[in-house]
Amino acid sequence: MSRLELDPRPAAKEEAPPARRPRRARTSVFWLSVPLVAIGVLVFLLPVTGLLPEGGQDLSKTRLPPAFLDGGTWEHPLGTGKRGQDVLTELVTAGRLTITIGLVGALVAIGPGVLIGLLAGYFRGRADKVISILIDAQLALPFILIALAIISNRGSSLPVLFLVLALTGWAACARVTRSTTLSIRERQFVLGLRAVGASEARIVFRHVLPNLAGTIVALGTLQVGTAILVESALSFLGLGVVPPRSSWGSMLASGQDELSQAWWIAFFPGLAITVLVLLVNLLGDALLTHHDPRKRRR
Repeated sequence: MSRLELDPRPAAKEEAPPARRPRRARTSVFWLSVPLVAIGVLVFLLPVTGLLPEGGQDLSKTRLPPAFLDGGTWEHPLGTGKRGQDVLTELVTAGRLTITIGLVGALVAIGPGVLIGLLAGYFRGRADKVISILIDAQLALPFILIALAIISNRGSSLPVLFLVLALTGWAACARVTRSTTLSIRERQFVLGLRAVGASEARIVFRHVLPNLAGTIVALGTLQVGTAILVESALSFLGLGVVPPRSSWGSMLASGQDELSQAWWIAFFPGLAITVLVLLVNLLGDALLTHHDPRKRRR
């Protein structure tokens, strides 16, 4: 007999390797990013509540530097403009209008864009071909030409600006919605609903549209940033917000001639636009990940 057969002791069981703990890095980053980004957006939304008073002009305090530079005072933390107005107060006041334009501009663009893309992607046929040609034609036109044509005819005002944002933003929303709807309409649950005799309107608005929630969230947040950038560009060219109203884009335009003497007049509005658009896009990405189970699993 072999030595192994004579040994009365039971053979030791081979220890199984310890189970690997699932990675939680991305989950942790996600749950950390959502509150951080939400807090950052809320900080920029505070001007909407009107917590700070309107600022006036003091010609004896023109072009004062920010408080962290020589010659600056904490009475004007971000300095003063060329007419003596406090830059921080004007930044907050203009932020109310800029944020409002971003939100309303996103709604007027994403509303018709999602509806047109949904109908084109689901029903296909001749309507889809016509809508696709219109989308391609719209995307081929520079938005500045559309803005010039409309504003030169109607004048500069907030309703005209919202019309420009709607006409320049619906096509991109419609294209993305159409492509997503094309894949959803071929899924098994849609085919099953057709088989049991559900109406097309019920399938579209009760089943297909809710499955576009993640896409709509992403489009909405991206369109908010796009609307803010378009308004800033138009105001910089003198085609957007006109006095006595003020936005970050108009502040940027008023400070372009002062860059050599008072750079802070244009720097802080430009920084505010950059940070706000970045925060909105990050928040939209976090919300899209939260509502998309496939991204959560990855």
